[in-house]
Amino acid sequence: MTTKQPDWEAIERAYRAGSLSLRGIADKYDTNEGTIRSRAKKHGWLRDLTDQVRAATSGKLSRKASRTDITHPDVREDAQIVEEASTEAASIVIAHRADLSQWRAIANKLRNALQDIEVNEDNLGDFSRSLNAGVDAQLKVIKGERQAYNLDTEGGPTDADEFTKLLDELEKEG
Repeated sequence: MTTKQPDWEAIERAYRAGSLSLRGIADKYDTNEGTIRSRAKKHGWLRDLTDQVRAATSGKLSRKASRTDITHPDVREDAQIVEEASTEAASIVIAHRADLSQWRAIANKLRNALQDIEVNEDNLGDFSRSLNAGVDAQLKVIKGERQAYNLDTEGGPTDADEFTKLLDELEKEG
C-alpha cells in the first residue's frame, strides 16, 4: 500500500503566503504540521509574503490592482504565490460581504416588525427583549460590514462605537 505524497510545491506556496496557520496548511494538504515545519526549516522557507498578500487582496477588493511585467524568476514566483493567496482571501471576503447583506435584510425585517407593534403592559417585556436582540443584531452586522469593507481606521473610534455609546445612553434614560 502506497500513501499519496503531499503536494510540497503547493504547501510551500501556502506556507510562504502566510495566509493559513501551519495547522490550516496541514489540514488542507493532509499532512502533519511538524513535517511542514521541518521541511520549511530544511529548505529555508520564509513566511515572508503576508504583507504582499494583504496588499494584493486589498487591491482586488478595491478593483485597483495593477499589473507589472517582472522577469526575475524569484519575483515572478513570489508574485504567483501572492496572486493565488490574495485571490483566495478576496473570495472569502466577498462571500462574507454577501452573507452580511443577508443578515442586514434579516435585521431590517425585525426592525420593521418592531415598528409596527403596539406596545402595552402585556407585551412590554417581549418587546424589550426583541428590541435588544434587534439592536444587537444590527450592531453586529454594522461591525461585520465595517470589517469586510475595511472602513474602520486604526486606533480611532468608529461610527459603530459611537452608535453603541448612543444606544447605551438611551437605554440608561429609558
